[in-house]
Amino acid sequence: MTRSFTGWHMSAILLAFFAVVIGVNLVMATNAVRTFGGVVVDNSYVASQRFNRWLAEGRAQDAAGWHADAQGTADGALVVALRDAQGTIRHAVVTVRAEHPLGRLPGRSFPLTALGDGRYVAPHALAAGRWRIRIDAQTGSRVARFVKDVRL
Repeated sequence: MTRSFTGWHMSAILLAFFAVVIGVNLVMATNAVRTFGGVVVDNSYVASQRFNRWLAEGRAQDAAGWHADAQGTADGALVVALRDAQGTIRHAVVTVRAEHPLGRLPGRSFPLTALGDGRYVAPHALAAGRWRIRIDAQTGSRVARFVKDVRL
């Protein structure tokens, strides 16, 4: 014996379909809100006024040929190598801000110690995982800023 397909059956199918769609949307929205706060800069108006200056600083940095390589060692130490168009950069004041990309661990700021040959090392190890490293290097009046992703 076959049953006829009635309006109640169609209503149940539509209700189940939309319940699944809404449920998935709620799960995705909850995960999105929990993993990213949404703040890139504290004040977007002030950042927009500084934008042209940041572009000019970036062009000057590129013209000077500054480059930075950041690597982690086996024991979790961070090593940054700096060079410009003339070779390695020595006697720079280098500071680092290490941030976890999804904010799972608190960010840390610290100065780096020169090893020689344009290499600088962090005074303490970072926890294992992926880190976004913001490097500020200064020699005299020249300042360079880099953002590197490092896996330790």
